[in-house]
Amino acid sequence: MTEMTDRKVEDNAVSGEPQNKRIADFDPPEKPNASKFAIACATLACMTSILLGYDIGVMSGANIFIKDDLKITDVQVEVLAGTLNIYSLIGSGLAGVTSDWIGRRYTIVLSGTIFFIGAILMGVAPGYGLLMFGRFVAGIGVGYGLMIAPVYTVEISPALSRGFLTSFPEVFVNVGILLGYVSNYAFSKLPVHMGWRFMLGLGAVPSIVLVVGVLAMPESPRWLVMKGRLGDAKQVLNKTSASKEEAQLRLEDIKEAAGIPMHLNDDIVEVPKQSHGESVWKQLILHPTPAVRHILIAALGIHFFEQASGIDSVVLYSPRIFEKAGIQSYNHKLLATIAVGVVKTLFILVATFLLDRIGRRPLLLISMGGMVFSLGFLGASLTVIDQSQGTVTWAVGLCITMVLFNVAFFSIGLGPVTWVYTSEIFPLKLRAQGCSMGVAINRVTSGIISMTFISLYKAITIGGAFFLYAGVGVVAWIFFYTMLPETQGRTLEEMEVLFGKYHKWKEANAMLKKRKQGDRVDGDEIKSQVN
Repeated sequence: MTEMTDRKVEDNAVSGEPQNKRIADFDPPEKPNASKFAIACATLACMTSILLGYDIGVMSGANIFIKDDLKITDVQVEVLAGTLNIYSLIGSGLAGVTSDWIGRRYTIVLSGTIFFIGAILMGVAPGYGLLMFGRFVAGIGVGYGLMIAPVYTVEISPALSRGFLTSFPEVFVNVGILLGYVSNYAFSKLPVHMGWRFMLGLGAVPSIVLVVGVLAMPESPRWLVMKGRLGDAKQVLNKTSASKEEAQLRLEDIKEAAGIPMHLNDDIVEVPKQSHGESVWKQLILHPTPAVRHILIAALGIHFFEQASGIDSVVLYSPRIFEKAGIQSYNHKLLATIAVGVVKTLFILVATFLLDRIGRRPLLLISMGGMVFSLGFLGASLTVIDQSQGTVTWAVGLCITMVLFNVAFFSIGLGPVTWVYTSEIFPLKLRAQGCSMGVAINRVTSGIISMTFISLYKAITIGGAFFLYAGVGVVAWIFFYTMLPETQGRTLEEMEVLFGKYHKWKEANAMLKKRKQGDRVDGDEIKSQVN
């Protein structure tokens, strides 16, 4: 079979058939194994996202018991809930440099180790001070994980299944949120001073599984190429591609993007290492090309709007929202939050199968439109409840329904697309630092939203707060429609061609389709035609 495959490649080269024709001639027996291996690697890497999800979910219920036990104010509750996002900036800021230095895989190990220490500190905290320190440590671990999981996953995924695999971080965030909600309910029967400590301390368990599991993963092939380890990169690509021909094409694209000469023997274990870090920030911020500037605006914008549209207020403070709707029992509020977690998880699973079928843009626009709709009606129902003397049954039902609608629409588009999109659009040399900047914006915005929600709804009413988020959602929809090209099915090395001419990205997309259907078109040729 190997000899036949090699002969077919040689015949294609002689006859002048398009190179991508070789991708169509996959060896069927190899494809399932390659898919399973890529899925296994993505699954292990993305378990870092469980750490953030668990913290969001568990804190939504734990803060009720922490407030009663430690006698803290609403402002202290806001700070406790939101500062982990701010602390995560340290981790996400360091993750780009760290992952370029020690590799993507060991950065994931570092993330899990740091979060483990933070979870233990929170679980044994005797008071508010040590509890906050534990959240500081855990936040650094979360920041590392948020940046590195999508970067590793996108770099190990074949183009045709990249959307599916790169949506895994958001899947595991939702799994973590659901586990946090279940933990709240499971430990709510314990004495107040013990329950919240078990809720928070249990977060150490997934971090142990993560650290042990990641050691079985291979390193990112793109990182290996950046370090000149072409032989190792080729081995990883062979395992994660549907055929050896596809693996060779992926390797050639990566080498071209990394500036490594094509004539170098791929079987060489070590070649002179390339220098990539000296001018990264200069290329990103000080003197970016038009394409890189557009990429940076798109990445920072989608991360900002993901959080500014208020999802953390809905998820983190769902017990308070249900309390405002008239649900007073602790058990009933916690059960209602579990329903939120179940809906959120189910719809993110649906999204993973749609990303590579209908594309990023349609899901993003449908998602944001649905969120605006649900936020508007959530604000209206809460306003009616707020201004009524008795119980308004229809408004309570509408409120609960719109909370579920909001998390469903978020999970089917904006949630997964944000991480898939930003991890695939940056050029190889700028990917780690570019994604790090996106995560930083994401965490700052999330921190501001989660640390101000209680104060905001006290100032402008809880209904007014959700009307405000709906207004932000309208602006977000316009931004997504005008600024974000479709990236479905494109290799990571083709992304830069789509950006730089804000209103002409569809023309670049058409040229890339021509490249896919026939002979490979040179990137400079595409750029010149778009220009």
